[in-house]
Amino acid sequence: MVSKKKWSVCVIGAGPSGLVAARELRKEGHRVVVLEQKHDVGGQWLYDPNIEKEDPLGQTKFLDVHSSIYTSLRLLSPREIMGYTDFPFFVKEGPGRDPRRFPGHKELWLYLKEFSVHFGLRELIRFNTRVEYVGMLDGSCGGLKWVVKSRKLLKEVVVEEVFDAVVVANGHYSHPRLPSIKGMDTWKRKQMHSHVYRVPKAFQNQVVVVVGNSLSGQDLSMELAGVAKEVHISARSQNTLTEGFSTVISKYENLHLRPQIKSLEEDGRILFVDGSFVVADAILYCTGYTYSFPFLDTKGTVAVEDNRVGPLYHHTFPPSLAPSLSFVGIPRKIIAFPFFESQGKWIAQVLSGKRKLPSPDDMMHHIHQFYRQREADGIPKRDTHDIIHFEVRAEVNQSQS
Repeated sequence: MVSKKKWSVCVIGAGPSGLVAARELRKEGHRVVVLEQKHDVGGQWLYDPNIEKEDPLGQTKFLDVHSSIYTSLRLLSPREIMGYTDFPFFVKEGPGRDPRRFPGHKELWLYLKEFSVHFGLRELIRFNTRVEYVGMLDGSCGGLKWVVKSRKLLKEVVVEEVFDAVVVANGHYSHPRLPSIKGMDTWKRKQMHSHVYRVPKAFQNQVVVVVGNSLSGQDLSMELAGVAKEVHISARSQNTLTEGFSTVISKYENLHLRPQIKSLEEDGRILFVDGSFVVADAILYCTGYTYSFPFLDTKGTVAVEDNRVGPLYHHTFPPSLAPSLSFVGIPRKIIAFPFFESQGKWIAQVLSGKRKLPSPDDMMHHIHQFYRQREADGIPKRDTHDIIHFEVRAEVNQSQS
């Protein structure tokens, strides 16, 4: 006989992963509360132009700004593969809508807002509520429970609650990952991470060094080249540049490739490892993001080490705390929304008893095997969660067969 326990579940975050997780949890009959620090749904896709109060390098424990989206950002993937399986990302006509196959960021935010309305999810969400602490509470005979402390930001009121389970869905494109460069702490000119970049106007007629040649680094370098005096792109390896971007660079007289930075000098010079230098007005770090859970206290059971969150079974369940603690949206380089949907279904059905997890020992064995395989494949630890196939969907499908 299948147990159909109904859990009280706290979902942290009302972005793409949190919304669909909340829907799947409610579908299974669980009592769901979603805590969202911003005023609306969308997570990363809720554009925030008000970056003045944010630390330019994003090094505070709790960030005021969650979204890292800049004004001109468009989707890299076509809308056909961006939606949830039962709520396609169709073209919508009307004022302010973007019918392009690769629309701007606002169109995806509108889609998420429509999703939340269509499935009645907004009634589950407490907006303007920041989670500040999540910790374990020994329920003895009742099993492990979780204390959640949240702050209502408009009223500055702290609320403490107890839940049977917590689903962490706070995203991973907010907390900047910075390089370690000699002289960073003493360089007096402008330094900022792309997390707080919105428009190029602030760099008018300046000499700018962009650190990192990722997609965002390339995108912002070309945008800056339209207003800046000079733009220098510093990368650890120029072998990773695509042929297309190399062609684009050749069309700009003020866009230059540079090797890795050796040091930053107090007189404004930036020295490169090949001995060359530029005197710059500003540095823009396009160096990616790190996983951050400043509210989560698992007594060391779950940790972030060199951008690996672990141990997590299929990037979702920490074995010794499963199923009462889970994570949605950890993997990168995926077809995101269908993946999040599969994770949400899996978590919801494990909690209700329809699906069963392996024993904690078996889950740990699987995790260690996965780590060893990644190492054998030459994949750095920091890229543990970069996956290109639907591991979790396969897990769910096998359980349903």
